[in-house]
Amino acid sequence: MDLSSQDLLRLNVLLAQDCEAIRIDESALAVYGLTRDTEAAVPLHPNCRPEQYLRRVREFLSSFALGSPGGYPVYLQRWTRMGQTKGSQLAKLLLLGEPEAVVAVAGAPDLTSELARRVWWCQPTSDNARRMLSRAAVTQSGFGAELAHYLIEHLPFETDPLTVITTIKLVLDTSLLDAPTRQRLWNRGTHRNAYHLGFLDASPDDLPDPRPGHPGDEMHRTDLEQLSAGGNALAGLLARVLSSRGQTFLAVSEEQMRHPLDKFATAHLFEVLQRYFGAAHPFINPCTNVAQAYAAARTAIEAPKGELKELLAAVPTLSREVEAVLVLGQAREALITPIIAQTTATGTLLRRKLEPVVTPLLAEYAVLRGKEVS
Repeated sequence: MDLSSQDLLRLNVLLAQDCEAIRIDESALAVYGLTRDTEAAVPLHPNCRPEQYLRRVREFLSSFALGSPGGYPVYLQRWTRMGQTKGSQLAKLLLLGEPEAVVAVAGAPDLTSELARRVWWCQPTSDNARRMLSRAAVTQSGFGAELAHYLIEHLPFETDPLTVITTIKLVLDTSLLDAPTRQRLWNRGTHRNAYHLGFLDASPDDLPDPRPGHPGDEMHRTDLEQLSAGGNALAGLLARVLSSRGQTFLAVSEEQMRHPLDKFATAHLFEVLQRYFGAAHPFINPCTNVAQAYAAARTAIEAPKGELKELLAAVPTLSREVEAVLVLGQAREALITPIIAQTTATGTLLRRKLEPVVTPLLAEYAVLRGKEVS
């Protein structure tokens, strides 16, 4: 059985008008088409069960767009959601009326700002907005700002911390936010830690509400900057940590460590720390527990070589801070994996389980922040 004659006629007229995208409203039994100038609607008149009729509509659309009545290969869902769809077929996929095809286009490497506009008309969801904001062609267009502000408006309704973190990182990475909007977003983190973790990930050296530098920052800044300019990466890291921006990073990440959300957000925090202290990694072989990190850092300090020896010779009074940097250079997900792999705890209970790892690291935070170790 084919489509009813009136539906077939109207769909052909719609597609003949240089239609750019198709959206099907299954509950209202209607097909909507987007053209450059307007939006057109085609009410459907099923001559069989609605679900069977909608399948025939999609087969007709597929025959028109792809030359195949088979429709969009939904079995490729995982492949397309990973952004593997590319090429000249993207525009045609938006004529299928198939939600998964829209998702495929949203995640495609070859996505353009014009295609993004069509995707948004077809399926304006937060997931699609995040997919599209990961593409430079979208963020560099005026449409990128629209997506960013949409995500910010809907952020309070997101319940998954990782989704919140990812969203904030995306909108900050795009540089699409003005200063007042950025500050408002930061202020929300007073009540939801995930917001601040997103800031730590996206802009560790440009966090709002900066803290004063370490007491030794001004005294040793010149020596550290000279070493860093000469290629001493560890000196550059220490200068970064002691500066106002580094002290701000430490203050915010310490708060995250003291108040973990769930195991996934905590693992993400340790990934952020691993990247931040990356310059300290080459001096110690990767450790699987805190005790190993302390022992390895002490051994490195007692028998320094290369950049480490040069750094200690230049700023001997900062040897304890250097050791703290080496210990925190081992802060990585592997340190907490044995704990989080065996629990679903969140909040206070998770904090108690993480104490064997977190408490020693917080002592190193106290050193780098110029505070008494409790």
